[in-house]
Amino acid sequence: MNRKAVVRQAYVRPMQGWWRRDPFFVRYMVREATALAVLVYTVVLTVGVVRLAQGEAAWNGWLGALQSPWSMVMHVVLLVAFAVHAKSWFDIMPKTMPMMFIGRQRVAASTSSRPKIASASAWARVLEIPSSLPQLYSEIAIFVPG
Repeated sequence: MNRKAVVRQAYVRPMQGWWRRDPFFVRYMVREATALAVLVYTVVLTVGVVRLAQGEAAWNGWLGALQSPWSMVMHVVLLVAFAVHAKSWFDIMPKTMPMMFIGRQRVAASTSSRPKIASASAWARVLEIPSSLPQLYSEIAIFVPG
């Protein structure tokens, strides 16, 4: 009884570039990558708070850095990434919520996200966030202890 043992190699599925093969996963990775823009802007604002605590000279230096061309380009890129991030968030939310029924009819997913988009855009308009930030920075600088 002379049997040869058959040695088989385990199948190793190729993982390189797995997300580039399917458009669904490409959109998923772009959506996940936009979260990095949120992280970057969090760091920018945190540095601003630290500079505010360090005094007027540090605060004015931070404001000067925000007015540089590089910073302006970074803010435009971050704004686009935030828009993609927000849009994908509103697209995903109805899919993660439990199904809703009115009577015996299922409520369409877009029904739950349309009011949220309208509410977010209305609040942005009411608060006038884009136009009031430079004024807000200058008003805060008045209260910095010298």
